[in-house]
Formats: sequence, structure tokens, C-alpha cells
Amino acid sequence: MPAAQAKACCAAAYGSDVVALLLGESYHPGGLALTRKLAGRLAPRRGDAVLDVAAGRGATAMLLAREHGARVTGVDLSPANVDAATEAARAAGLTDEVRFRAGDAERLPVEDASVDAVVCECAFCTFPDKPTAAAELARVLRPGGRLGVTDVTVVPDRLPAELTGLGAWIACVADARPLDEYAATLGAAGLRVTHTEPHDDAIATMIDQIEARLAMVRMTSRARAEALGLDFARAPAVLEAVRAAIRDGVLGYAMIVAEKPR
Repeated sequence: MPAAQAKACCAAAYGSDVVALLLGESYHPGGLALTRKLAGRLAPRRGDAVLDVAAGRGATAMLLAREHGARVTGVDLSPANVDAATEAARAAGLTDEVRFRAGDAERLPVEDASVDAVVCECAFCTFPDKPTAAAELARVLRPGGRLGVTDVTVVPDRLPAELTGLGAWIACVADARPLDEYAATLGAAGLRVTHTEPHDDAIATMIDQIEARLAMVRMTSRARAEALGLDFARAPAVLEAVRAAIRDGVLGYAMIVAEKPR
């Protein structure tokens, strides 16, 4: 898929109300519990500048501000997400601590060496030009700054047909890579990987949650969901393909922590 089309696809998908309904407050496997584990690895201090790349509707940014006292900027490709996140921060009384702006991960609207930590959850896998995105993550970090990524991992040549094509871009699968390839990409950008750990159970749990939410949406707002593009007939096959890929070791989820050398 051409880069521009992939970006547009992801922005439209993750800015939609139906995705918010299916995924809940946090648009990634493991939810805020895994975000807290990642934040524990990054250990931001009060007043630290933190960048949340592909911030979605702001759940992670607000958690980092509330629980760690960080000053957080969230960047997201979807204007709808930026608007929703800004409103959520206002409602939570966090407008002084958190702000959101539209931007592309491959051209971050952030100054060089200006942040103490970067968070990127379930999004690096969707960036069409991963080396450029990794270079951008490294560019904005101060020397000694830390990067925390959680993301889908795959064995690309073993993906089933149901998990390729346009729908797979929406599901964060089509261009996901093996864990060691992510680490190599970050290393080539000048970052030093300090920690990795698997969280395959998080993606399995998320599939169960999506299945339950699908059932609820089917009963309560099917017509609206279908108008937004949700294909109830195809969804069971896709979900089962994900479960099978997890069982076969083809699909997983992982945490990666890296730092920018001083």
C-alpha cells in the first residue's frame, strides 16, 4: 500500500467513533495497565517533557500527567483524535499539563533535543517509513532521554490472508515487524535498546474484548456501525485468524525501551 494511503487509512480508522467504541479508552493491547508498566520503565520525573506519538484520544498523555507530573505533548495524525483528546484534557482539568497537536510521526512538529521521554504505543508498526520515524523519535530526545514503545510483532511471511490488505492496516498488523527488526531500526537511528519483554497475552485479551464489544454494538447500534464501515459478517473470521496467529507464534505484542546516548 502506498505510504500516503496507509497514513490516511490509519488516521481515518483511529479517529472514528466506531473504533473508540470497540477499543475503549485506550487504543492498544494491555490498555492503561500496560501503559503504567511502560511508564515505570521510563520513570518520568515531575516536570519532565514527554512526547506521546500517535496519542489517540489522550488516555496515555493524561495518565503521565496525573500520575507522574509530566508535561505532555500528544501528537496524532487524526484531527478528530486531537480534538477529542483536547476536550478530554479540558474536562479532566489538565490543560496546563497536557496539550495535543496534529502531526506526522515521520515529520514531528517538535524541536530537536527538546523532550526527556517519548512514548509510542501500538503505532510504530503502522508507520510506512519506519527508519524515518525512528530517526524522528531520536531527534526530539535529549541526550540521555528515553523511548518507550509497545507494539504488535509478527512473522510477516506467515501472516494468514485475513490479516493482510487494507483491513490489516486498520488492525495494526499489515506492516508490523519482528521484535529484533524493531530493535535494529531503533539502533540504526542512534538509540540504544535497553529492555524488551513480551506481552502476547495483552493482544489475546484485547481480541476477547473486541469480540464482546462487537456483540454489544450489534445489538445496540448496528446500523450506525455499518454506516461507519464495520463489517459484522467478516469480523469473526478476522478475530479467529488473530487468535490462531497468536497460538502459532506468528503474532504477538512486545515492549521496547531505548535511550539516546549522552
